[in-house]
Amino acid sequence: MSLPTASGSWNILQSMSTARSHPAVAAFEGKIYAFGGGGPNFLSLNTSEVYDPTLNQWSPVCSMPTTRSGAMAAVLGDVIYVMGGGFKKPDGKFKFLTTVEAYYPLEDRWEEKPALLQPHDYPACAVLDGQIYIIGGHHPDATEGGPQTDPAFAFSQRWDGKSEQWEEIPLMPTPRFASSAVSIDNKIWVMGGVAFTPEGFNEYDLIEIFDPQHGTWSRSTVSLPWSSAGQGTCLLNGCLYSFGGFREGVGIGLHAAVCNLSEKNWSELPEMPHRRAAMGVVVINETIYLIGGWRADRSVKDSVVAYQDTRS
Repeated sequence: MSLPTASGSWNILQSMSTARSHPAVAAFEGKIYAFGGGGPNFLSLNTSEVYDPTLNQWSPVCSMPTTRSGAMAAVLGDVIYVMGGGFKKPDGKFKFLTTVEAYYPLEDRWEEKPALLQPHDYPACAVLDGQIYIIGGHHPDATEGGPQTDPAFAFSQRWDGKSEQWEEIPLMPTPRFASSAVSIDNKIWVMGGVAFTPEGFNEYDLIEIFDPQHGTWSRSTVSLPWSSAGQGTCLLNGCLYSFGGFREGVGIGLHAAVCNLSEKNWSELPEMPHRRAAMGVVVINETIYLIGGWRADRSVKDSVVAYQDTRS
């Protein structure tokens, strides 16, 4: 697809101490936290570290109690919650988790919290009105060692950080994993992703929207500019950004784009410095950070890059 172009600049920052794809990442008080993720040969991690943008420096923090990759992180108040994920067992099969752990960055300690109702590995995650939403992911039965026959998961749930258990919400219309989510106008937008369908392995460009007020899903009139799985997305200044990911015929790409939501049109951004998928994404002070992920050959990255929009 040919898109108009937008201006912006990339900076290469200090690398993490540990290369990791599928990390759980969160921003808290101007710093970036990265938990677990996948190391070489799908070996999951529990090591954790924090990045200070003012020093361009990573430092270790208390390791996550559970070794896992494909988990999601979200912030409520002074707590970072890490949810779901999984790991590869010695027999080559995967174990997907319902585990929820709370990290207290001001105290550098962990605490166990109410488990998910169902296991979610590489789901979409967003926060809206003080509630964490976990949507889709790998199907709990797809544990045989690869996604090529994984029908994905439609199960979705939310939690307010206080209740004794999570709450099921209506199923996402299109089951998928490796999708991403943001909250826009009091709704949750779930974008892209991939699943095995009767027609074969299928990546999506669709965006489906959950309305918590009415408990309903709908399909957005806006789509991603290309089918994509494992892309990084975020919202900044009324614009939706999408970075990298995997798409058929391209593999893991350098591509990036921004959508002006008021006009509902996409523009192509300057290419990323490195090919990247399955990365972490956070926004701090008008800067978008991409953390770790997969290289073009699906080996894991320790690199961190930052994007700043220079449009007037």
